[in-house]
Order: sequence, then structure tokens, then C-alpha cells
Amino acid sequence: MRSSAGGFRHFRLIGERGRGQQRAVELAAVLEPGFRLLVPLAQLRDRQLWQPGWQSLPPGRAMQVIPAIDLLDGQCVRLHQGDYAQVTHFSADPVAQALSWQQQGAERLHLVDLDGARTGEPVNDAVIRAITAALAIPVQLGGGVRTEQRAEELLACGLDRVILGTVALEQPELVDRLAARHPQRIVVGIDARDGKVATRGWIEASGTEATDLAKRFSRSPLAALICTDIATDGTLAGPNLAFLRGMAEASGVPVIASGGIGNLEHLLSLLSLANQGVEGVIVGRALYDGRVDLNEALQAIGDGRLQDVSTTPGSGRLA
Repeated sequence: MRSSAGGFRHFRLIGERGRGQQRAVELAAVLEPGFRLLVPLAQLRDRQLWQPGWQSLPPGRAMQVIPAIDLLDGQCVRLHQGDYAQVTHFSADPVAQALSWQQQGAERLHLVDLDGARTGEPVNDAVIRAITAALAIPVQLGGGVRTEQRAEELLACGLDRVILGTVALEQPELVDRLAARHPQRIVVGIDARDGKVATRGWIEASGTEATDLAKRFSRSPLAALICTDIATDGTLAGPNLAFLRGMAEASGVPVIASGGIGNLEHLLSLLSLANQGVEGVIVGRALYDGRVDLNEALQAIGDGRLQDVSTTPGSGRLA
């Protein structure tokens, strides 16, 4: 059986066998459902036999899969590495697309106002209000939120979280004030190119290290940091695990990964960072292309997931 990215094999608990001291758990591999293990419960709990990662994630630490809708001129699109000249249109009806993700099991939706990110103008507000009114799940939005007034307007129109990017670098005190006023409802988006923060829809580069900016907000009551390595965005080639690990280590704020997800194995690779504080992942193009099935992804990295290292000590493969 091949291992998944990061040197781990990932399993789903599908049942138990036996009683008393003979109890054992039956596990099925996420990437190869036909591969199953029967592991005595006592062995599963023995940290001398198994890596700590083999244990279930602690309550509340399951990875969240967050579908993304990027808005440009009122339509649902995707950009390749933030390039406005490389646009792929997916839907002319973002509200219908948002409802579809909710119906497929999404527990949160991520919106990006690309017009706002580029120009700072609220071009897509009517669509944003329509989406928040139609959905029962929480919605977060980023793109062009550069003033306190704008953040307050968005929070008042039904959004659960507002994401601040450019202003987090240029006016960090503004972020602190908003986070103090709205604890756990403000998110800082840190987009990096070659480790340096990029702003204004990724058009402008700065000399600030992304990890330094993450560290700046370590004591602020933020809901999360959304961390994007621009080089991976839209490529479907996999997330930059080293970048995400560095961002999580730099700040005690929960991290949401963004960029590069192209298949289920990429999602599973993020689980190696769960205990470092990576608690969710935003997925865009892979969902629209059908490379990742949302329901399958939610099962794969949600509650009940277990993992072990590629070379495991003696537990029996099921016949």
C-alpha cells in the first residue's frame, strides 16, 4: 500500500470486533479503501508502539474543509496565482454555487472579493448580501477590506468573519482594535511570495517576512490566520507544508491553509500539521474541476480520522 503525502498512511475507523481484552478496531485506508487493518485496542493506545499521530485528533481539532468562491464582476471565477489576466469563469450565479456547497456538507464558506482586492471598491456587495441571506452556514469574506468602516459594514450585513490583508501590514493597530471589538470574528490574511508579504490583490510586494507579520498578531483575539503561498495558488500541485508550518509556529493563532490543493492526498498531508495549529483548508479550483469531492474530503480529514507512519509495527492486515 502506498503512503500518503508526508510519510503517513491515513485510516478511517469503520468498526470494532471482539469484547473485553480481545477488542480490536477495524480500519480502512482513506486512499485505498480495500486495504484494511485490524488493530487490538490496547496496541492502538500504546504510544511506545504507535506514533502519536495514530491517535484521533482531540475534540474540536478536526480539520475543516472550506469551499471558496472568488467574485469578479459578480461572477464566480478563479485566478491563476493571483493574475487577473488569467481568469477562469466557473459560474454566473454565485448564490446557486454557494447553496450547492452548503448542500454538499460545507460547514463554512470562503468568499473573496477580487474587485475589492484590486481597487478597494465595493463592487460585489449585492452578491455578498444575497449569499449571506441564502445560507445557513457561516460565511467569511476578504478582499479590499481596508478601513474600520468597511469591516463594520460587512459584519453588519450577515458575514460571520471579515478578513483583513493589506491593512494588516499597513495599519496593524486597526486590526487590533477591530479584533478587540469583535473577538473571534476578525481574520488576518497573509499572502506570501518567496516568503515576503504581498498586498493589494497580490499586485504589490513588500519587504516584510510573512512569519514576522504572523508573530505580530500572536496576542490579538483573531479567529484565524489565512496563509497563502502565492506560488502554489491555482496550481493544484499541493500545499507548501514548510511555509504553513513556519506560519503556525510563528503565531499561536489558528492557521487556515490556502493554495495548491489538487487532490485528496494533498488534504491528508495537512493533517501532519494539525497539532501545530493548522485547523482548516480553503479549497477552490480542485472542487470546481471535480478533482476533489467535498463529501469525501470532509470524511477524510474530519472527525474519526487516524493516521500512522508508513512502516508500522505488527498489526494484522485483514483478509
